Amino acid sequence: MERQSGLSEAEIRAAAKIYRDADRSIISWCLGVTQHEHGVGTVREIVNLLLLRGNIGRPGTGPSPVRGHSNVQGNRTCGIDHRPAPEFLDKLAQVCGIDPPRHHGLDTVGTIEAMHRGDVRVFVGMGGNFALAAPDTPYTFAALRKCELTVQVSTKLNRSHLEHGKQALILPCLGRTEKDFQTAGLQSTSVEDAMSMVHLSTGMKKPASPHLLSEPAIIAGMASATLPESATPWADYVGDYDRIRDTMARVLDGFEDFNTRVREPLGFRIHQAARQRVFHTPSERAEFSTADLPDVVPAAGTLALGTMRSHDQWNTTIYSDDDRYRGIKNLRTLVFLNAEDMRDRGLGEFDEVDITATAKDGTTRSVRRYRAIPYDIPRGCAAGYMPEMNVLCAIGDYSTQSDQPLMKHLKVTVERSA
Repeated sequence: MERQSGLSEAEIRAAAKIYRDADRSIISWCLGVTQHEHGVGTVREIVNLLLLRGNIGRPGTGPSPVRGHSNVQGNRTCGIDHRPAPEFLDKLAQVCGIDPPRHHGLDTVGTIEAMHRGDVRVFVGMGGNFALAAPDTPYTFAALRKCELTVQVSTKLNRSHLEHGKQALILPCLGRTEKDFQTAGLQSTSVEDAMSMVHLSTGMKKPASPHLLSEPAIIAGMASATLPESATPWADYVGDYDRIRDTMARVLDGFEDFNTRVREPLGFRIHQAARQRVFHTPSERAEFSTADLPDVVPAAGTLALGTMRSHDQWNTTIYSDDDRYRGIKNLRTLVFLNAEDMRDRGLGEFDEVDITATAKDGTTRSVRRYRAIPYDIPRGCAAGYMPEMNVLCAIGDYSTQSDQPLMKHLKVTVERSA
């Protein structure tokens, strides 16, 4: 128990008592759970634990997954899903007068594999830095280079602009902090946070250039050029984003009267049945689930490594090589280790080490001459920064439960550099 959790038996019992005695509890987690082989099973156990004490559907209680940024939740709510529900597609077809594809799309790993096969020949990236954010860095680079066309809609130059297809476009766009004026005046975009609150976001800064287009304008321009017979009113949508929200209100459950409710001082919260203790189960009650309890203790000599961000970093955009969270200055090529694990390997602080990950298929990937840093981390664990360590995650190393790349569950060895 101690090795897996980093806590002593006494500490575990004390924590359990605190939970039992608490009137209200919230359990929060981030990518350390979801980018893990057993992420789905772990979340199910979290919900089981909350149910045991009635910590569902009461103020100050419940599960609280922390998203990467303010609109990750909103994207999925509004249909950004490679396996959309038939009910959503039916409503979209009815309201918009289109015939949306009914077959499943591709997730990140599936997209990279499809580019390698030649099944995906055009890649359009909306912001972000796909080349460095995805797993198995060299493999992802090669996939992008196989495309006939890569298009990057961006606010800042990044590595994805260099790892491109046979033809490439970089389309600079307005940032969310910049004023976005369209035909109807200053525009606002809607965002949903991790608490299911939907509100408006309005840029306040002067645009970097008068020639910059907004993301909706760029997407609408692409659509008009490639679908000249489309009946969708692309220009009207760009002229006034309220028209987009009016259409969303007709398609998405819970978004009725969207434009009015989103302008309330704090926006509005999307209805969730479980919050009202309405459970869409065969019994119409909350139901406990079962999850396997596999042995996740690393084999002798092996560590479980997870990637993470530093303080001065936003996704893959690195503003400095400092990490005020962890007391690091001017260094990113490092690995955090438990002090006892370092002693077992004969390592001292700042010693140079090679880190080798073994994939599910037996292949290995390495980074070399990284610095070993002692840190308050459980034995058997290690941590380092992304995107530098994304190279260690093989394209085939994803969860069989969720298809998430195992960025927090890499099996590695750490050895002194030759």
